[in-house]
Amino acid sequence: MTPFKEKVASDLKKILPDVSLCTDTKWKDITSLGIGSAAPLMVFPSDDIELSGIIEYFYNEGVRYMPIGSGTNMIGTDSDFPIVAISMDSKYFKKLKKSHTHVNTATGMSLYSFLRKCAEDGLGGAAPLAGIPGTIAGAIRMNAGARGCQTSDFVESVCGIDHTGYNWTASGECLKWGYRSSSIPEDLVITAAIWKFKKVDGKKELLEIEKELEWRRTMTPRGRSAGCVFLNPDVDVSAGKLLEISGCKGLSRGDAFISEIHANYFMNKGAASEKDMAELIKVARREVYDKTGICLAPEIKFVNPHTEFDVRECVRPMRIALLKGGTSSEREISLKSGAFVADALRKAGYEVEEIDITEPKVTPQIRACHLVIPILHGGFGEDGTLQAELEKNNIPFVGCGGASSKLCMDKIRSKEIMIEKKIPTAPYTMVHKDNRKFPSSIKLPFVVKPPLEGSTFGITIVTRKNQWDKALDDAFSRGSETALVEKYIGGAEITVGILGSQPLPLVEIKFPGKIYDFDAKYTHAKGDTQYLCPPVSVPRKVQKKCQKIAVDFYNAINARDILRVDMIISRKDGEIYVLEGNNIPGFTESSLLPKAAKANGISFVELCAAIATFGRKRYGL
Repeated sequence: MTPFKEKVASDLKKILPDVSLCTDTKWKDITSLGIGSAAPLMVFPSDDIELSGIIEYFYNEGVRYMPIGSGTNMIGTDSDFPIVAISMDSKYFKKLKKSHTHVNTATGMSLYSFLRKCAEDGLGGAAPLAGIPGTIAGAIRMNAGARGCQTSDFVESVCGIDHTGYNWTASGECLKWGYRSSSIPEDLVITAAIWKFKKVDGKKELLEIEKELEWRRTMTPRGRSAGCVFLNPDVDVSAGKLLEISGCKGLSRGDAFISEIHANYFMNKGAASEKDMAELIKVARREVYDKTGICLAPEIKFVNPHTEFDVRECVRPMRIALLKGGTSSEREISLKSGAFVADALRKAGYEVEEIDITEPKVTPQIRACHLVIPILHGGFGEDGTLQAELEKNNIPFVGCGGASSKLCMDKIRSKEIMIEKKIPTAPYTMVHKDNRKFPSSIKLPFVVKPPLEGSTFGITIVTRKNQWDKALDDAFSRGSETALVEKYIGGAEITVGILGSQPLPLVEIKFPGKIYDFDAKYTHAKGDTQYLCPPVSVPRKVQKKCQKIAVDFYNAINARDILRVDMIISRKDGEIYVLEGNNIPGFTESSLLPKAAKANGISFVELCAAIATFGRKRYGL
């Protein structure tokens, strides 16, 4: 027995003479993964009073401890690290009491056994949780869930012993529940909970529980594992998928290997060491970060904190300055887009500084970050001014550079480039503020628009000559000395997103008015806009042609990373006409590039991480 175990065991016997102790059980024998040749001091509290006394002693003496339920979701250690294992396996921690629809339970019982006992008494509604391995305590702490059902849906209160040995309690309503997370203190030992279920047909509920268990068995690789090793970054992107697309299936280190069936299961052939598993987890994290830009967070718990630190530090994501706001008419949309992107980047593992800027200046806050991601629509954020300033100061950033941003934002210059590069676009002319003569080169109807605005601000469809002056007033009110007059093309309005020079699926836009204006995009006062991806009225051959034209435009303006190209497919002759490009497209819940990415199997988190990765690889960060 090590001096640490000898002292702790002796002290506990003095203050709690009846406490049960064990010194020769190895970590590999009490964990489902079967790793850990070291044998901790194990303590077996008989009830919560004894548990309280044990934890109070640990608090006073600075002793590390770890509660052990069924031993799932854990990696033991091969070193004699000074830590005590608290077993929650006594009968006291497996009892329960039922009253009408409420169940008061201790938390050492397996979730499956608990739900079966409830179903036998006609209480249920939580059958999808039945296949989740582990104990009630683990399910509560991690807000375990499956098939749209999560633990927090049923928990009314939680009790435990805090790190000082005192009783702790909280109602389910007061706790903050998240995706596979809760606000329950990390050092709390959960001892009891009150659940509320609904009255059900017990026999049917039992059948549902067994079906769930069987489904889980078909999805779970057989052999020794700790369950899923990594947390899913978000509800619509799984760690397993990211590991698979990063080529991690079948990787191994010693006797530790990644399952060919489910890439988020790291298995033990039989003699895997703590080092084997830690090295394999590090390799997988690096591969996923390199391929997708997402830094997976381990869900598994490490007995040895030094091993945990080593695993977490093997990948250190960038600190990102996310610029949003600006001073253009699209400021509010930029703030909203920026908030969505920042949230997604944090889910991908990045540290994000959200900076609301009102002038194109490089600040110390920006300099303190590794990479800038501008999410600014219109004005200096999209017309190349900010990008030129970042370039002048050698600040790494994603998206189009200063020159290509300026080309893209200026609809007149874009037109000139399209004509030069033989990219189809509608006939046009320009009208200066000092010469408002009605155009003779373009027949009615036509569209009048300011050349440097986004979100269709200041755009008018002119169908009669008496609308001319007002249309010019609206266009010039946006600050430009020149207005663009473009032949009106009636037809299907579509957009093609480009991600890293690769086109995404087309989005067909069906809006209630005559033009896809600000209301059709964001406020919907005139009715809802439909976004069809893939399109329903555009033949596949035409879709491919649209994608090629979009890439041609992307290359023509020397764009990089992301772009969205808006087009019209003429109802009259089926010809395709490019309207404009958007070098910083919207990133709200109704924005088009994220919709196209989702249709291509790319979640919002993956999309934002991919954009960050373009910058990281370009600058060697």
